[in-house]
Amino acid sequence: MSLLGIFGTAILPIVAVAGVGYALGRFKGVDADALNTVTVYVLAPALVIHSLATSELAGGTILAVAGAVGLFTAAMVAVGEAVGRLFGHREPMLGAFVLVTIFPNTGNYGIPLADFAFGPSGRSVAVLVTAIEAVLMYTVGIYIAARGGENAPLTDMKRVFGVPLVYAVVVALAARYAGVVPPADSALMQTLEMAGNASIPVMLLILGIQLAGVDLEGTLRPVAAAGALRLLLAPLVASAAVLLAGVSNPTVARTVVLLLATPTGVTTIILVGAFSGIGDGLAPGEFTSATVFVTTVLSVVTVTGLVAALEAGWLV
Repeated sequence: MSLLGIFGTAILPIVAVAGVGYALGRFKGVDADALNTVTVYVLAPALVIHSLATSELAGGTILAVAGAVGLFTAAMVAVGEAVGRLFGHREPMLGAFVLVTIFPNTGNYGIPLADFAFGPSGRSVAVLVTAIEAVLMYTVGIYIAARGGENAPLTDMKRVFGVPLVYAVVVALAARYAGVVPPADSALMQTLEMAGNASIPVMLLILGIQLAGVDLEGTLRPVAAAGALRLLLAPLVASAAVLLAGVSNPTVARTVVLLLATPTGVTTIILVGAFSGIGDGLAPGEFTSATVFVTTVLSVVTVTGLVAALEAGWLV
């Protein structure tokens, strides 16, 4: 498929729906909090349960994907720390720099992208990766963000127990293991499927609304450095991670690489705002917001090229 075809098939739907959300947030003052609550507590868990319960992914593949995400995160933490210190960043700015380089937007950007690019199998993998990333975000992410704050970094990591996606994964995998998944045409599964499908456009609207409120003030240099790590280095690190973790299914491997190369996750703004200190110089919150916005805009180009490279088998 040509680059134009890839853009029209996988990227344009995301840009179009997110653009509507951006317009609503920019010109109508629509707030994303209510939509976000509905998505986090209802739509996304329904998507997770239905996708994983009906997925054809084997247990070994699920473990390999989890291993790949873990390896990727560890490698990107090391790179982010090294590059951040090279730029002379100190806490809390160093923590913010590391966060924006290691955490991709696998949820309201990655799930729709994988669905459009690789179909139902891609969406199943995306849901799994998003759940793993949620656990890492609310453990490793909080620890890194809180290093520059007033409280002990470990104090707020208990928030992972309030993430519904974690329990949705447990329920879905337990149902599969016990062999008690209801038939696809049952009322329960059809309800979960309907709610889960609704989460995709809602996620994109939330992304657009959140981007509309981003403050772009800040310096270009650290944003450019973080953006390069997130959009250019991440696909290479992700490719190495899936190979080392033994992800043998080509579609699964390519979906994982694509997800881990998405722009900086919007949740990093929340983590920095909630747990990071103020510090001196460039404010971590402003830097994080600017990086989320810039990487999201530039990803239209980088992700289109990455899909083409993955389809050609150049990476995995």
